[in-house]
Amino acid sequence: MSSEMIIRRYRASDQDVVTDLWDRAVRRAHPFLDGEDRDERPRILRAADLVRAENWVAERAGSVVGLLGLLPDGSGGGSGDDGPGTGVGGLVVAPEAQGAGIGRELLEHAAALHGALALEIFEGNGTARRFFTHLGFTERGRRADEETGHPLIALERAAPLKSVGWLHVRDGRLLSVRTRGNDTFYLPGGKYEPGETAREALSRELREELGLVVPVEDLSEAFVIHDVAHGKNGRRLRMTCFTGGPQDITPVPGREIAEFAWFDRQEARERCAPAHSQVVNRLIAQGWMPG
Repeated sequence: MSSEMIIRRYRASDQDVVTDLWDRAVRRAHPFLDGEDRDERPRILRAADLVRAENWVAERAGSVVGLLGLLPDGSGGGSGDDGPGTGVGGLVVAPEAQGAGIGRELLEHAAALHGALALEIFEGNGTARRFFTHLGFTERGRRADEETGHPLIALERAAPLKSVGWLHVRDGRLLSVRTRGNDTFYLPGGKYEPGETAREALSRELREELGLVVPVEDLSEAFVIHDVAHGKNGRRLRMTCFTGGPQDITPVPGREIAEFAWFDRQEARERCAPAHSQVVNRLIAQGWMPG
């Protein structure tokens, strides 16, 4: 996400700009629907959607460029081990701001808040179908829209797996570990245990994996990575990455760790899990690793 963009709660003062944004975005997405070029959609939005939904906006350089509406009653369905998914009632990005990752960040924000997600889109909206498929949504049903008669596709996505990772760079190379039985390297870290905070989980994992004592208070959140979890059949991953702790370390691999290594940019992208590419890009942008 761009450093110039923030996601915040919708405010009543956003109504006019959000209504205009919604109108322009849906007209572009739904040219096959009658009435999209008139006033029905903005009127419905003002009267109902902005009132009943949990609304968030994306703001870049002081301007609202995206809107996310989450339905409090869970409309949209969902299924699986995670239970009903939170319904995404609306996700729109200003046409001039599309393609910059704003929609993805809004959607991952929803997943961070609520876990599993569900929504419906028109079959004729090919751009939306490709977008949601790319982000791991799968089809679970179809129906005809009662108002227009056009087919709607119901999509759902399980809650992302939550993990933590430690960013430790030495001489421009990123510390990575490989567990026994795997040929892929990961960041030091892992999953949460029940009741743990992210920092507590990482402190424990560093002790178990590498024999390192890193107090919770020494860890500072750097950024969050959203990607496909390696070896999890396409399930999404939300990895919170931290810096901090001792710099001059001598890792002592725990029983689950087969080896550790420091990789440069190319090695990390070739030998590590998919999320590593995003991690490396962030570290290069922040000057931690050479480009």
